Amino acid sequence: MKLNFAGTTDKGCIRSVNQDSYNIDPEGRFFIVTDGMGGHAGGQEASRIAAEVIKDYLVSHWQDVIESPKLLEDALLKANEAILNDQEKNPERSDMGTTAVVVILREQETWCANVGDSRFYRLRDRQLKQITEDQTWVAQAVKQNALTPEQARVHPWRHVLSQCLGREDMGKVDILPVDIQTGDRLLLCSDGLTEDLSDTVIAPILSSSDDCETIAKELVDTAKDGGGRDNITAVIVIVGNEK
Repeated sequence: MKLNFAGTTDKGCIRSVNQDSYNIDPEGRFFIVTDGMGGHAGGQEASRIAAEVIKDYLVSHWQDVIESPKLLEDALLKANEAILNDQEKNPERSDMGTTAVVVILREQETWCANVGDSRFYRLRDRQLKQITEDQTWVAQAVKQNALTPEQARVHPWRHVLSQCLGREDMGKVDILPVDIQTGDRLLLCSDGLTEDLSDTVIAPILSSSDDCETIAKELVDTAKDGGGRDNITAVIVIVGNEK
């Protein structure tokens, strides 16, 4: 299948620095978004390290005889290890961590890996579906019916992660197969986008153009118009026919 893709990142309207990173494989084999946190420039460093290490690991081991879920898991574990090593060398950054959402298209299959609350969406027939599950306290509370989705959206703890890269006790990486077909539009994003834009706003923007750069810019600009309270990153993929 033929893919068109583009990404953009913006520090938003309030933050002085951008702690998000993203990476797009020029061949369209994989897409990465990371959203860092931590003082003393730790957030920028954690997200940069994660995006770079994941990219390098995927490129180096792409042709290996290894199942795609294992490849993804190993890439994220390697990123976690790299951040921990950096924390050890730079104690002032010991609180740094980062989310990561990664999508790979390999051996006729698509897989997604997620740690934290950066998201992967699929738009099909104008129906927007969140594929990943946020690894946050409020997402767990919604799952247990302790909070409604509406309450979760405005809850003061909505950004408290249950898991991130950069922790000795990091648990299992969420990895799942994804069904994609011609006509689908894919979005990887940091929570700076979804903090200011609801799914009902995102869906029509994803459908509004056949140009990925235009869509990505429109999403970021609309999030900034909505307040731009956090860094904003969007990676867009349009799945087309092979020609």
